[in-house]
Amino acid sequence: MSRAPAVQIFAAAARAALPRWDLEGAALALVAHRENAVFRVASPRGAYALRVHRPGYHDDATLRSEHAWVRALAAAGLDVPPFVPTRDGEPFAKVEAPALAAPVQVDLLEWVDGEPLAVALERHAGDGRWLRRTWHALGALLAAVHAHAAAWRAPAGFVRPAWDAEGLAGTDPLWGRFWELPALDDGQRALLVRARERVHAELSALPTSGDCYGLIHADLLPENVLVDGACLRLIDFDDCGWGWHLFELVTPVYALADVPWHDVARDALIEGYCSRRPLADAELERLPLFLLARALTDVGWMHTRAETETARRSTAAVVASACTLAERYL
Repeated sequence: MSRAPAVQIFAAAARAALPRWDLEGAALALVAHRENAVFRVASPRGAYALRVHRPGYHDDATLRSEHAWVRALAAAGLDVPPFVPTRDGEPFAKVEAPALAAPVQVDLLEWVDGEPLAVALERHAGDGRWLRRTWHALGALLAAVHAHAAAWRAPAGFVRPAWDAEGLAGTDPLWGRFWELPALDDGQRALLVRARERVHAELSALPTSGDCYGLIHADLLPENVLVDGACLRLIDFDDCGWGWHLFELVTPVYALADVPWHDVARDALIEGYCSRRPLADAELERLPLFLLARALTDVGWMHTRAETETARRSTAAVVASACTLAERYL
């Protein structure tokens, strides 16, 4: 897809999918366009979140596996948005839309209340007590998710990507070959190539046992956490897969490196996590490694999602951050 019509193409697919849930004529409003396009559906039956998936990103078995884990989390009492099956009882629909060579996957979730953490942080930036309480609660919530994953037996046919050494910094990372981003100059490219080699080598030496590695959300940016009073809800498990718990922990604070309360948020997050699932000092010493790994994946995302407004707006800043972290780590 070219950049200009991407959202229009997703919107056409969303409208084509509405009858699969008997929601013909419901109003659609774009909420987000990153990995996929998310629309708010307003209907007499209530409000829903409709996701139009990025073409070719997940096959059907991988998407069914996301649904299976989210259903299991909900059954365990964790507050995650419930999926709504189609009128035929299917977990998602596949619809055609103009300019798409193949049908695209569309699923529907119940709309859940809450303000994105990214927005709430702007309102509470000067409130140290709120910041510590919220980030501590988020850490404890992540520990609960990881504890569930460690005890859960995935069903037959379960398949999700691996955010391991190859997925993060191999020759063909999950979010793209970040060192091939056209916006990089020669010096930046050489630096990120060196960083990739170092990160890959160090990640390859780490254990992947259940105490430090397992199913994770994998993209827990502040936009994917909803704040509803004292309640926190995790949304958008589109990138969930196998990975290190530390990669999960660095993701919410990675984008906050330049805010004055970054250390408060990071420390409260870790304290909250350790209150439910202890981390050894040797593990915590690896946080800079995973921060760099996260930064490299974000450069890859900007490279392979250039049609999105996020990429057009943020590529320069993401590259600068990754290069700073790479120089510091190397």
